[in-house]
Amino acid sequence: MSPTTRRAGASFGDPALLRRAALDAFRKLDPTTLIRNPVIFVTEVVALLVTLLAGRAAMQGLPWSFQAGIALWLWLTVLFATFAEAVAEGRGRAQADSLRRSRSEARAKVLLRADDRSLFQVRDATELREGEIVLVEAGDLIPSDGEVMQGIASVNEAAITGESAPVIRESGGDRSAVTGGTLVVSDWLVVRITAASGRTFLDRMIALVEGASRQKTPNEIALDILLAGMTIIFLIAVASLVGFASWNGTPPSVPVLAALLVTLIPTTIGGLLSAIGIAGMDRLVRFNVLATSGRAVEAAGDVDVLLLDKTGTITFGNRQAAGFIPAPGVEERAVAEAAMLASLADETPEGRSILTFARDRHGITAPVLPADARSVPFTAQTRISGLDLPGQGSFRKGAVDALAKSLGVPVPPTLAAAVERIARQGATPLAVARDGVILGAIELKDIVKPGIRERFQALRGMGIRTVMVTGDNRLTAAAIATEAGVDDFIAEATPEDKLGYIRKAQAEGRLVAMAGDGTNDAPALAQADVGLAMQTGTQAAREAGNMVDLDSDPTKLIEVVEIGKQLLITRGALTTFSIANDVAKYFAILPAIFVASYPELMALNIMGLKSPESAILSAVIFNALIIVALVPLSLRGVRYAPIGAAALLRRNLLIYGVGGIAAPFIGIKLIDMLLTLLGIA
Repeated sequence: MSPTTRRAGASFGDPALLRRAALDAFRKLDPTTLIRNPVIFVTEVVALLVTLLAGRAAMQGLPWSFQAGIALWLWLTVLFATFAEAVAEGRGRAQADSLRRSRSEARAKVLLRADDRSLFQVRDATELREGEIVLVEAGDLIPSDGEVMQGIASVNEAAITGESAPVIRESGGDRSAVTGGTLVVSDWLVVRITAASGRTFLDRMIALVEGASRQKTPNEIALDILLAGMTIIFLIAVASLVGFASWNGTPPSVPVLAALLVTLIPTTIGGLLSAIGIAGMDRLVRFNVLATSGRAVEAAGDVDVLLLDKTGTITFGNRQAAGFIPAPGVEERAVAEAAMLASLADETPEGRSILTFARDRHGITAPVLPADARSVPFTAQTRISGLDLPGQGSFRKGAVDALAKSLGVPVPPTLAAAVERIARQGATPLAVARDGVILGAIELKDIVKPGIRERFQALRGMGIRTVMVTGDNRLTAAAIATEAGVDDFIAEATPEDKLGYIRKAQAEGRLVAMAGDGTNDAPALAQADVGLAMQTGTQAAREAGNMVDLDSDPTKLIEVVEIGKQLLITRGALTTFSIANDVAKYFAILPAIFVASYPELMALNIMGLKSPESAILSAVIFNALIIVALVPLSLRGVRYAPIGAAALLRRNLLIYGVGGIAAPFIGIKLIDMLLTLLGIA
């Protein structure tokens, strides 16, 4: 699955999603639940108070329609806020349903003896305990999360990753972790269970995407405190108006004061704040990344340093043929032909790349070998592969020093200089020989991925420092780092080196993100502020990180950072819009309340609202409708562009600050015109 692939999910316009969200919106009116959102909780209390006052007026035969209208729209304000949160949770629930379908009443073959695959007891997967050993064979579902102890098999992980191509799982190394609910396609595995029922990776993933275990992030908590503080301030200000107006002899009614309070407190961002946070997690899941905490998503938006492994992240990971260098007096085509024949028995990615390069560069294709041809396969001991063709010659290819020593011949000085140049550039030279004579060399390069330099440049524009981590020597690392365009590199890296670099950067006040998949990456993943573990990695790596990439693509870190920044920008933009809204509401409601006592205030009625009742009701209606209008934006997120912080601030102030002031002037006026036309106010 490519980095641009998204996990399917319910869209905002899905009727089933909207129906369920509408029902959930009513359930969320429970005050014990709503009190976690102080702004909307206050709105609910005020709505209840105005409802009771309207009911009392109706029972006493007094005018009650105006009060009832305000009460209705206050209740709708609360419902629209809970609806926004319900829609966000509903999208996550749709993700969870697709994951839950991958689960079944799986049976587990629990081995009675770890060294005997023929002795096992079949039990329900739900009865498994941590540490038990199970056998899974072709066609079996892996019953729970575990670590492969024996065997090698192809596993279909489509239930988790959405990718239908099977992956290899084997004991030892960095591909030993298996996930419950995935299917063994071929061969067999002996697995040690690492998670009991109810605590598996899939269980945690379902809970997270449903929002059941979502904790508020520090930034979100701080914003909650700010909104609560603003609510208290406006509550005191509105309450003080009662005494002031009473002293003046024209006390406003409680419904009017209630309308003033609700339109002035930041109900817009208060109603959308939870939805923004849930949607941030949802965007990651759609990108096939599971964040184990909202704190990690938020931290991604503030990352300063990005550690990326060279192999498979910055480069393709498999060295590929990039050139043929002939010895003096030898044609390049002769080197290519000898290299192609010597590579026929080399099944490594490097060997296959030589065949492809010889075909693409010189049009040379592999011949049909006669029955008496003898292949010399590549081994780690000899570091040489070759082919003996009776009547045509003996062809060999391998490491320069190993081949020269095997043949007992020196490397021509001119070719030796070319070999040294290749090594200094970070590539790997291989020598090619025919009938005991060295013809030339092959240049193998760990190819830098196309477009990666531009992506690092974009990260630099975000203010993020990129660091390449590699086990290569400093010479090779420097060459790859220069070609890829990273800011720094760690050569011959050990787990201690990675951990030390992260701690040093954090001590300087920086936030660090890192990707890893091996047990040796676990300490650094745990130390990093954003630790992106690969789904194909070890159990230790997945437990150490605070995010898991289901596609196992380390470059996903770049997208994770962008999603984190988008979350922060969305929250900031809608907060700016919400607070800017209040400026226009002052011009609608304050003149309407005090114009009887102070006719001079009519000069502030720049919107030309028809009557005080129409002005108050129009402001309350706009206050409710704007929440619904902004739900799609809060779920989708404000578009992020890698521009400087100052430019980003100017853009948000221009769009959401000025827009937040202008929108109520237009909206309240249009609602006032409609109410006048309908004769409601």
